[in-house]
Amino acid sequence: MRKEIMGVSFDDVTLPQAIAAGEELAKGPGCAYVVTPNPEIVNMARQDPAYGAILNGAGLVLPDGIGVVHAAKILGTPLQGRVPGIDFATGLVARMAETGLRLYLLGAKPGVAEQAAENLKQTHPNLIVCGTHDGYFQDAAPVAEAVKAAQADVVFVCLGAPKQERWMAEYGPATGAHLLVGLGGVLDVYAGNVKRAPAVWQKLGLEWCYRLLHQPSRIGRMAKLPLFLVEAAREKRKKG
Repeated sequence: MRKEIMGVSFDDVTLPQAIAAGEELAKGPGCAYVVTPNPEIVNMARQDPAYGAILNGAGLVLPDGIGVVHAAKILGTPLQGRVPGIDFATGLVARMAETGLRLYLLGAKPGVAEQAAENLKQTHPNLIVCGTHDGYFQDAAPVAEAVKAAQADVVFVCLGAPKQERWMAEYGPATGAHLLVGLGGVLDVYAGNVKRAPAVWQKLGLEWCYRLLHQPSRIGRMAKLPLFLVEAAREKRKKG
């Protein structure tokens, strides 16, 4: 079931449910994509209806940010919890290693996707990474053709929002893949260039705070979170 939060309809699922749904999409016919909106992405969608339509057109819309979960409670439409994109991706990779589905990594700086692939295969020796491509390209069509030539089942698209969602919606069918997942900076984490917050920070919903402590330049983006919750409260009052 989906619940509408500030104009974006989120799937109300747990992490295991999301992974199972993603695996089914990856095995199925056609082409679907997964988006993982946080408050910043939801705000982009509120300002750009076309982008909002792309988010709502996804096969899975997962609440990546703790701010989305808090806003859902304020609006009286609580979600089961946060489903971080990286945890979804990691769970899906484990299933792919068992089932033989083929993974393509797209995004980040040159060399990052290759290192991420190497690290993932060390953790999951049976994982098939059928190709990689950096995110520094001008012409999207040849990239889609390269993915198709690699016969990928799943593509992790790490181009940052809103570029990655727009790319998946427009070029997804041309890749021949069954599932594309927009994952922002996940390849840098898999490559070992960026460290995730310790598990206790993640469990407390404070991963954003950990990132801010290690990347003070994100203060401008993080400062928008309280405003997002204020907007949620205003919307709740309007609905009365």
